[in-house]
Amino acid sequence: MNKIKISAVSYTNTKPFIYGIERSEVINQIDLSLDIPSDCAAKLISNQVDIGLIPVAAIPFVPNANIIGSYCIGSVGAVNSVFIFSKVPAAEIKTLKLDSQSRTSNNLAKVLLKFYFKVDVEFITEEVTVTDAIVLIGDRTFGRKADFAYAYDMGEEWMKFTGLPFVYAAWVANKEIPLAFVTEFDKALKFGLAHRKEVLKELKSITNFDLDDYLLNKLNFELTADKRKALNLFLSYIEQL
Repeated sequence: MNKIKISAVSYTNTKPFIYGIERSEVINQIDLSLDIPSDCAAKLISNQVDIGLIPVAAIPFVPNANIIGSYCIGSVGAVNSVFIFSKVPAAEIKTLKLDSQSRTSNNLAKVLLKFYFKVDVEFITEEVTVTDAIVLIGDRTFGRKADFAYAYDMGEEWMKFTGLPFVYAAWVANKEIPLAFVTEFDKALKFGLAHRKEVLKELKSITNFDLDDYLLNKLNFELTADKRKALNLFLSYIEQL
């Protein structure tokens, strides 16, 4: 059988998944690449891979998109790695620089600013422009909260807005994947999550950031009914932007 091509996010939040995959029989059935979120999505959209751990805002752009398995990258409230960092309070933000690495976080920022904070904001993509606020995600946010006057954790703000958890990335296929493989893949992911303390031992400590709390508490990996509800609600808000 041809190997199944998989693209996964290269951030710390994916380390438990990778740990499980690399220690399972699944590793012999796949070609695995580690990428930034936007590249995971691009590879899945262009059919370079069969499965991607992609930003959920990219799902509508994936041909034959189908969420597989029982796990995701999510949070129930604050996640501590998906932020709007700002010089001014949210109600005063006029310009916001988007993050080139994730479509989901950029869209989540737009949704929150328009529908929750109710402000009219200009969104900037150029690198050199000075703005009131920026979107920043993933490992690049670790230990950075003190660098800004205001740090809005978007998982926390979404929870305040909707009362729901959030899904940042999901395992999505662009074609039918054999059920037997999905079952084994789920087992591998579950194994990795059960061994997060071992994963933590392999990670370097970070100044002003609690990695243990992040991997064990802030991130929530089960793709629950509430998370699916939140995902559908989020996608409906994106359509209104």
